[in-house]
Amino acid sequence: MLDERRLTWLLAALILVGGGLSLWPRVRPRMAPFRLEASGLLEHAERVSLNRASLSQLEALPGVGPVLARRIIAHRPYLRVEDLKKVPGIGETLYQRLLPLVAP
Repeated sequence: MLDERRLTWLLAALILVGGGLSLWPRVRPRMAPFRLEASGLLEHAERVSLNRASLSQLEALPGVGPVLARRIIAHRPYLRVEDLKKVPGIGETLYQRLLPLVAP
């Protein structure tokens, strides 16, 4: 049986532990949100080849859906990445977004 003194200590410990746990989400370290940005550090091998990529690989590029991926395939071969501008539906904004992610 618990006497009054042990019961007091037990309640105090529960309050301290419970209070500490309630702070846990605020105390844990927060990681910066992951943001994938295209940089000039991408290796040529890591880029998606406009001439060899499959339909699903092209669709995985930002801003490229199934219709645009088919258009990219239809305009093959690409000698330079700049040739991508000739594909209907690829404007300057999308071209700039894809530029660091693709290779001829």
